[in-house]
Amino acid sequence: MDESKKNNAVSISEEIKIEDGFYILKFQNDTDENKIMSREIDNSFIQFHFNVKGNSKFLFNSGSYELPLPEENSLLLYNPQRDLPLHLSMEKESWLISLVISIKKFHALFSQEADYITFLSGDNKDKKYYKDAQVSPSTAVVLNQIMNFNLTPSIKNLYFKAKAFELLSLYFNKAENPDLEQCPFLSDEENIKKIRRAKDIVIARMAEPPSLQELSDEIGLSLKKLKEGFKQIYGDSVYSFLFDYKMEYARKLLETGEYNVNEVGLKVGYSTASHFIAGFKKKFGTTPKKYTLSVS
Repeated sequence: MDESKKNNAVSISEEIKIEDGFYILKFQNDTDENKIMSREIDNSFIQFHFNVKGNSKFLFNSGSYELPLPEENSLLLYNPQRDLPLHLSMEKESWLISLVISIKKFHALFSQEADYITFLSGDNKDKKYYKDAQVSPSTAVVLNQIMNFNLTPSIKNLYFKAKAFELLSLYFNKAENPDLEQCPFLSDEENIKKIRRAKDIVIARMAEPPSLQELSDEIGLSLKKLKEGFKQIYGDSVYSFLFDYKMEYARKLLETGEYNVNEVGLKVGYSTASHFIAGFKKKFGTTPKKYTLSVS
């Protein structure tokens, strides 16, 4: 990244260097008019953008192409074939935080998890990548901590370094974002659609899910491709994914206070309360009843 390139608007907050090849960019337009931000970023960097407040849009090809980024949404950009300089149009009262990290440093962070985050593998190293997603509640908390902080200068760098790594961890946390597809590079787009349909089917029928063979027949994909594809996209087997989803769904039902433990267990497919309680405790380390008391 060309650090000599200055932003062309006064509403940028600051650029924070975490370490060589890793930066946090804070953009804050608290004025009553739109602002344009510019920052040179070459093709050796992967970009994560998080819209904290308001509305922004990215401008490409001298403004001929626009990519909006609404409030509480994120955008990942990477293209090793060409530079992706940052040209950002921010509406009034808008805040945006960006993480910019060299692809070499990014690969090193996940070297032991390359099978999980599939676009890090050697076969995909030269492919461009684009992903938009909603900002999770946990990520929103960290973003606001970055925007609003009260720190002594001596620990400021340590604080921002911790928050930058926390943002990356939350972004790739499958459990918090169970619908976030982890692999953008499965070769067969039609098979991807079938795998996503399989996910939708088991969620819709979570109380009485089909067998793997029944699911395979329904989506028109071999059992082997179903197992391999589901693992590749969602990072887990079909039934492990469904278990996590059911427990999260059950937790949210309990938080409403509208259902007792037995009713929630039945809604997620447990015919006996004891099996539901055991599953809930395995997932969250506490019983449904104790959890309900803790949030009431």
